[in-house]
Amino acid sequence: MPFYLWFLLVGLLLTLMALAGSLLKRVPLSTAMIYLAVGVGIGPLGLGLLEFDPLGDFEVAFLERFSETVVVLSLFAAGLKMRLPLRDRIWGLPLRLAFLSMSVTVGLITLIGVYLLGLPLGGAVLLGAVLAPTDPVLASDAQMESPKDTDRLRFALTGEAGFNDGTAFPFVMLGLGLLGLRELGPYGLRWALLDVVWAILAGLAVGALLGVATGRFVIYLRRTHREAVGLDDFLALGLVFLSYGVALMISAYAFLAAFAAGYALRAVERSFSEDGTDEEVKVAAQQGEGEEMAADPETAPAYMASAVLGFTEQFERIGTVGIVVLIGAMLVYADWSWGAFLFVLLMFLVVRPLAVWLGLLGSSILPAQSGLIAWFGVRGVGSVYYLMFAEHHGLPDGVAIPVLSLTLITIAASAVVHGTSVTPLMRWYRRRFG
Repeated sequence: MPFYLWFLLVGLLLTLMALAGSLLKRVPLSTAMIYLAVGVGIGPLGLGLLEFDPLGDFEVAFLERFSETVVVLSLFAAGLKMRLPLRDRIWGLPLRLAFLSMSVTVGLITLIGVYLLGLPLGGAVLLGAVLAPTDPVLASDAQMESPKDTDRLRFALTGEAGFNDGTAFPFVMLGLGLLGLRELGPYGLRWALLDVVWAILAGLAVGALLGVATGRFVIYLRRTHREAVGLDDFLALGLVFLSYGVALMISAYAFLAAFAAGYALRAVERSFSEDGTDEEVKVAAQQGEGEEMAADPETAPAYMASAVLGFTEQFERIGTVGIVVLIGAMLVYADWSWGAFLFVLLMFLVVRPLAVWLGLLGSSILPAQSGLIAWFGVRGVGSVYYLMFAEHHGLPDGVAIPVLSLTLITIAASAVVHGTSVTPLMRWYRRRFG
């Protein structure tokens, strides 16, 4: 496609989305559905303007890094949204979902992969790991609306998406190991110690330490010396990339580090301003105004957190456009068979509900909230990253092709089905529960 057409297409799409933003909140559509339709329209299934081979060497490397960047920014933003202290009992909900429900989901998909799809055990585990995590990018319409939002449904979905994009990694490593592409060690000991225990704990620790240290240092400079004011976008990217880079350097899970860094930065803000962010401060921060507020001892912490969150969310939205358009263009590589449709139905109507029910068993969450959590198991950009990460390790075609096909179909179906239902369901939920 000629280069100037890219500018025309992207400019038109972004302008239309900006103009239609308020309309989409009132109709059963999501931005992801529109981006997906654009991708299909300009891809081989439509006008043929964009061809993108998801198994080509260059395309795999590009898509892995692109999706990785979008997910890490989304996870950082998810952490920044979560203002409740860890001692609050509501944290039990996302932790149950991210660890218990995640494990059950991988197990169930593995069974389907082996006994219904004929995949080898390693390939089935990998399929489960790729599709088990819910997406922090495409599921934003059902997640927390602000850091002060303490609704159990939205808090659980936001926290689950933040945690499980990191907790899926041990299963990815296990699948690669079972396929002979990674060393598991005797009896899986190396995998258990390094890929599970060390990588999870170290990732959380790195993000937490860097988030606290950065937040406190910036607030000190602003409140005491009126320095380091402005350029909160650089602060956001700096903290995200610093925590991510350090985590990768020590073989920890960098997604968890990014989420923990966002939460730690919010925790620093909470320690200085218990009452939360004043609306005037929030608006000024997101518009890049009010330098007096940024340096004022009373408002500096809230200003910093709001400015960083606002920039990160904007950057995340821009990246989402590109990723979902590419997914739409790649749908030509999906095998639209009856077996694939059966797999998607099992994912949405059996695997996710059963995993959520078992994960939340014994919790105090309301049945209606539990039902909506079971429904909003959105798959998206995170699954693309894990698939490209695995492909980068040299998946055999007998595994790569069916896993790619099922992943693309599941993401597309999720964007359409969940995108159509999120507006009416969340509107009903707000009327009933506030």
